[in-house]
Amino acid sequence: MKKLINDPKNVVNEAVAGFGAAHPDLVRVSHDPNVIVRTDAPVAGKVGIVSGGGSGHEPLHGGFVGPGMLSAAVPGAVFTSPTPDPIVDATKAVDGGAGVLHIVKNYTGDVLNFETAADLVAAEGIEVRSVLVNDDVAVKDSLFTAGRRGVAGTVLVEKIAGAAAERGDNLAAVVAVAEKVISRVRTMGVALTPCVVPHAGEPSFSLADDEIEIGIGIHGEPGRERIRLEPADAIVDRLLEPILEDLPFVNGDNVLLMVNGMGGTPQVELYIVFRRAAEVLAEKGITIARSLVGNYTTSLEMQGASITVLKLDDELTGLWDAPVHTAALRWGR
Repeated sequence: MKKLINDPKNVVNEAVAGFGAAHPDLVRVSHDPNVIVRTDAPVAGKVGIVSGGGSGHEPLHGGFVGPGMLSAAVPGAVFTSPTPDPIVDATKAVDGGAGVLHIVKNYTGDVLNFETAADLVAAEGIEVRSVLVNDDVAVKDSLFTAGRRGVAGTVLVEKIAGAAAERGDNLAAVVAVAEKVISRVRTMGVALTPCVVPHAGEPSFSLADDEIEIGIGIHGEPGRERIRLEPADAIVDRLLEPILEDLPFVNGDNVLLMVNGMGGTPQVELYIVFRRAAEVLAEKGITIARSLVGNYTTSLEMQGASITVLKLDDELTGLWDAPVHTAALRWGR
C-alpha cells in the first residue's frame, strides 16, 4: 500500500485539519469529534443544512460546505458512518431558529445515527427534518443498505436544497425541494479497480486485470455483474440503459447530466464517458440542459465512474444555477 499518510488511525483527523487550514474563508473545523461548519453559521432565520457520512468520498461532504450549499458536514471514519454526537454538534452549530435539514445517504449506519441525532436535538427544541437519498439504480439491497444506495446524486440534492435555503425558503419548502430532486435523479457506476482503505492496508475487493464491476457501490459493494473489460462506449450504454428506464426519462425531457469520477480516473476518460452519454441522450430526444464532470463523490483511489441523470424543470434549473461558493463547487458569486 502506497499512500500519502502518516498513521492510518489519524487519516481523517489530519485531512479535516488540512481542509480547515486550506479554506478558512469558508469553514471552521472542530475535532473530537470532527465537524466542518460554515464560517457564518448559524444565520438567524435561515434553514440549516447538514450532511455527512464516511470519509473517503471527498469532496463529498465537506467540500460542499459554504454559501449556497451545506451549512455543515460530519465526516466519519473512512467508509464508516459518523456517530450521533458529531451530528448533534453540527446540527446545533447551524440552527438559526428556522430548523435544520439532514440530507442522509441510504446506508444503514448513516440512517440510524442521523435518526438518533435528530431525536436528541429535537428534545432540546430544535426542529429537524430528514431526507433520504437513494439514487443508485444498480441494486435494490446491498451489504450496507435496505433499499437503494445513496451515491453521486447526493451532490445534486445538496446543491439544490442549499440554494432553496439560501433564498430564504422555510424548512418545509426546503424539504419539498430536496425530495423533488431525490424523486427525479438516478445514478449507476462502474469500477475498473478496487480501492485500499488505509486502516485495512489491502484492496477492498479483487478484480482481474481484464474485469470490471458494473453497478458498484461507493464503498466497493458488489454491483449487478462482473464482466470482461469493454470499450468505453459499451460500458456507458450498460450504465445509461437502466438509468433511463427507471424513472423513466423520455423524449422531450431536459436533464442535468453528471459524470462523476471515483477518485482514480483521469479527466480525459470522464469526458469520453460524457461524450457517449450525450450521444445516447440526443438519440432519445433528451436535452442536456446542464452538466457536471469531475470527481465529486469518490471511493478513495478507485478507478471508475458513475453517471447521474436528473430530470429538470424550471424550478430545479434555477436553483442549480443559483450562486454557490464551496471548496469543490463554485459559480455565480
